[in-house]
Amino acid sequence: MLRSIRVADQQIAELSILFGFDDDLAAQITQVSNRVRGLLTQIHPMLEKVLGPRLDHPAILDLLQRYPSPDDLRQAGQKRVAARLLKRAPRKGWVWAADIFDALDQQTVTVAGTNAASIVLPRLVTQLIELRQQRTDIASEVEKIVVAHPLHPVLTSMPRVGVRTAARLLTEIVGKHFPTAGHLAAYAGLAPVTRRSGTSIRGESPSQRGNKVLKRAMFLSVFAALRDPEPRAYYGRMIAQGKRHNQALIALARRRCDVLNAMLRTESLYQPRAQHHTALAA
Repeated sequence: MLRSIRVADQQIAELSILFGFDDDLAAQITQVSNRVRGLLTQIHPMLEKVLGPRLDHPAILDLLQRYPSPDDLRQAGQKRVAARLLKRAPRKGWVWAADIFDALDQQTVTVAGTNAASIVLPRLVTQLIELRQQRTDIASEVEKIVVAHPLHPVLTSMPRVGVRTAARLLTEIVGKHFPTAGHLAAYAGLAPVTRRSGTSIRGESPSQRGNKVLKRAMFLSVFAALRDPEPRAYYGRMIAQGKRHNQALIALARRRCDVLNAMLRTESLYQPRAQHHTALAA
């Protein structure tokens, strides 16, 4: 049994502020990424097909900072471009360089506005790099707070619940009262909603309500948990019973939600199902 846990209001408040800022950063990253892709599409659609989907890789961002226009890339040459990519993408540098020059060969006309785009693009890319670095810094601060929280060993004992998911669980669950596991499931939007017409019951459907942040955190951990034998086996049983993929995922998320509720209520670490039955038998 873990030591008695008192809600650390200061830590939860700090996590909430950091996550609020992180959400803003994520939205800005999406906005700037879309702007970069839009400019690339405007001046060279084939090049955008190669670079646009890879804007999350530092090698591509570095390349666009140094060679922001199709002409800059052509003048640099494939070997020099590959050498720059290899510094940050040793396994993909040559492949991406080849893809880039294949794309460049498919458009020989310089589109109006290319010069202006080559001025704007490196500035947008710099913003993107800085925003991502800020998210990395925030993630580091979040990890420090989560690790220091007394519930950290409880939450992360559940398979595939990492620091980020644990942080979301702390901000969305701790400090709130849930009389039963069903109440927590309903709050997370994981309890099915019964459809009625008068006195007739027309079946159940997934809830569109609940805490969307908590629901997303639970689903992310479920997707990761499918790599483990026990959750995968449960998912397989749901599919064998005739449930569709999404229904099976919801069932698994609900099950993990029930287990999480019991862990928080008793302040105990996660126990695999086999160990749990052995403990009961003893």
